Amino acid sequence: MLNINEKRMKIKLRDTTDTIKVSKEVFDIDFKPALIHQVITSYIHNSRQGTKAQKNYKTIRGGGKKPWKQKGTGRARAGSIRSPLWRGGCITFAVTHKIVYKKINRKMYKLAMCAIISELLRQKRLIVLNEIKLNVINTNFIKSKMEELNIKFSKTLIITETCEKKIELSSRNISNVESIKVGSVNPIILINTNKVLITLAALRKLEEKFKI
Repeated sequence: MLNINEKRMKIKLRDTTDTIKVSKEVFDIDFKPALIHQVITSYIHNSRQGTKAQKNYKTIRGGGKKPWKQKGTGRARAGSIRSPLWRGGCITFAVTHKIVYKKINRKMYKLAMCAIISELLRQKRLIVLNEIKLNVINTNFIKSKMEELNIKFSKTLIITETCEKKIELSSRNISNVESIKVGSVNPIILINTNKVLITLAALRKLEEKFKI
């Protein structure tokens, strides 16, 4: 439910003559470079898988029994078959699996996302469409729609409310065009695109998701 006292602003739909009202709390936020940089670096850092752990002398299994007696065999002394000198043994200076999580609280993340979305809107890079309806997989339809909006050669992101398989398959073979559902929107994908096509239903869901 929308708050009656909430500050609203108007956005024009590009495929109709209608205008819609949206919240200024999401679509009219000042650009905040320091906050956005902090959120993006944290997002990238937390997306890393980390280094694959290696086995040191404490963590490797086996090798508890001395392979042969200390003296009298003519061979070098050996205390374990899991020695770092042996094949299949442990690693002398093993790399341990470390995950250092950089925490960003939810309010900071939402504010950064709203700042990015607002800047896209101010620069006229956020294009709102009433709907993108495809009955069959049709790449030429996506191409003609981009030509109609004069974004044919721009790196374009299409955002829909749910996973639209027909739109995804239709845009897959077009260079620099990607289609995602609104739940997959993140700061990296937004700042790395020139134009964002978003349906009205997805815009409403985005507004509800990032409203502070």
